[in-house]
Amino acid sequence: MRFVVTGAAGFIGSHLTDALLAQDHDVVAIDCFTDYYDPALKEDNAAAFDVARLDLAADELALDGFDGVFHLAGQPGVRSFGAVFDDYVRRNLVATQRVFESAARSGVRVVFASSSSVYGDAERYPTPEDARASPVSPYGITKLGCEQLASAYAKSFRLEAVVLRYFTVYGPRQRPDMALARVVDALARGASFELYGDGLQSRSFTYVADVVAATIAGMERAPVGALYNVGGGVEATMRDAIATLERVSGRTLDVVEKPTAAGDVRRTAADTGRIERELGWRAQTALADGLQAQWEWASVRVAAP
Repeated sequence: MRFVVTGAAGFIGSHLTDALLAQDHDVVAIDCFTDYYDPALKEDNAAAFDVARLDLAADELALDGFDGVFHLAGQPGVRSFGAVFDDYVRRNLVATQRVFESAARSGVRVVFASSSSVYGDAERYPTPEDARASPVSPYGITKLGCEQLASAYAKSFRLEAVVLRYFTVYGPRQRPDMALARVVDALARGASFELYGDGLQSRSFTYVADVVAATIAGMERAPVGALYNVGGGVEATMRDAIATLERVSGRTLDVVEKPTAAGDVRRTAADTGRIERELGWRAQTALADGLQAQWEWASVRVAAP
């Protein structure tokens, strides 16, 4: 089949593109290579395939002849207050509206990567998809807005869209601003790690290969208009994850405690019953195994000249 992957040089997008190519699909990979983090890291992510440089908020996206679009491009990060707000509006809301417009016009199915950040401090845990969305960061607000755009285009223009809410994805190639990537880097370099909050905040950490499997299943098997949580099977605190990485690496982390950052939530816990029932997907990777893979990947990179 012929697919477009947006954000293909990013963390999850590059793994997804690799997986689709391994299944012998024809893939057009698109990325804007923004400077949110070092674009050279994105070049490394996409070393195995060609990437078209496209700004989805400004450039035309022609989708005639494609079977589907995996829309993973966007401005990430919950620390999204202040002067960077315009970036979130442009790279999430504006860019996504243009993708949906093109997909609806061409009759192309879209799988949209949303986020557990839309729940904010959720009303209950584990959190099902029908829980009230109440994001506490501009990032989460723009992701929820994108979900609502998908619904609007489905109603008015028959857009075939599937929405996946990713929960704290980790693994090789993880963005360098994310907590586990910073822990791994600090351990590998013998540097200190700034821990925001008391470390007892917990997450449904989800290994990237499991997320890729759910994303492909969403394209292949999900009913039109479906909404799914994509989360790891076990909830863990940051202290738990740090202890696991210390065991994996055989090193001790120098932790410097900092106040909780604005936009961070205390807990995420995914209720994945819906995606398990309807698509037969369930996270397969234990946290220790996933962190082992991330440590091995990152430590090789640090050791390389």
